[in-house]
Amino acid sequence: MSKLVTIYGGSGFVGRYIARRMAKQGWRVRVACRRPNEALFVKPYGTPGQVEPVFCNIRDDASVLAAMAGADAVVNCVGTFDRGGKNNFAAVQSEGAGRIARLAAQQGIASLVHISAIGADVNGASLYAQSKGEGEAAILAAYPTAMILRPSVIFGNEDGFFNRFGAMSRLGPILPLVGAQTKFQPVYVDDVAQAAVKGILGEATGIYELGGPDAESFRDIITKMLGVIRRRRLVLNLPFPIALIPASLLDFASFATGGIFKNSMITRDQVASLRSDNVVAPGAKTLADLGIPATDYASVIPEYLWRYRPSGQYAAIKESAKNLKKA
Repeated sequence: MSKLVTIYGGSGFVGRYIARRMAKQGWRVRVACRRPNEALFVKPYGTPGQVEPVFCNIRDDASVLAAMAGADAVVNCVGTFDRGGKNNFAAVQSEGAGRIARLAAQQGIASLVHISAIGADVNGASLYAQSKGEGEAAILAAYPTAMILRPSVIFGNEDGFFNRFGAMSRLGPILPLVGAQTKFQPVYVDDVAQAAVKGILGEATGIYELGGPDAESFRDIITKMLGVIRRRRLVLNLPFPIALIPASLLDFASFATGGIFKNSMITRDQVASLRSDNVVAPGAKTLADLGIPATDYASVIPEYLWRYRPSGQYAAIKESAKNLKKA
């Protein structure tokens, strides 16, 4: 019988790419998530029955244990940007990660891969970074041979980065950025998936920081994106003290409504995160150490950001028509 990998959060942005690659490797894939009925799109990644979504709540030992029953490898892709509620930073990124590692070690699982983030640090400036750091510490304490991947901002068709700012660019002539000079090193989602596969197959262990070929300022990255979507916008840097005002108001609104209103715009914790560069640290092991060429975001984003162009999918046709008229 073929080997089995359980991917916690396997229906998410990164998890689905890992699931697809593992199916191509011939493995059976168990996609553990909170709403398996909304993850049926993963089933066609393999032959009938090869990729199956199952229910799992990573806050519960029995649920996590049931999802990894019989698995040869496990991957943890679960993460959150929610500071409050039941699925908060501590419950998901610290305790949840540690729970998966502890149970995987007890069950004798052959390999464990954990998706963390650049900047993970128990003493980090943001609660997000601290919880990621706590999660890494809990994983290594229970499962010392785990592979931990720390990506910079991840891009790809379903990303929450370029898609978010592409959508924002349609709202008006000004595009405000918090931390416009902060540097990022965008990494392609499928490159992250390839790295995870190396860990699942037992070909690599340890901590790797994943970034693309270029580290650029937030402003420069968004300016390039605007060129791709054919929009002229004034990219305005919003100073951190000023950004804290709307972030605090939005956070309070979320707290006052008991989470009914979700602050998906900007939080105080995100403002704190944006004060630090999000790039691969000098001396860190990277994609190159795994033999994976880093993909340039500029070569990929035109494939999916066309929807944010003024003429959408017809932009290329209209541009071609203009050239015909000139001729």
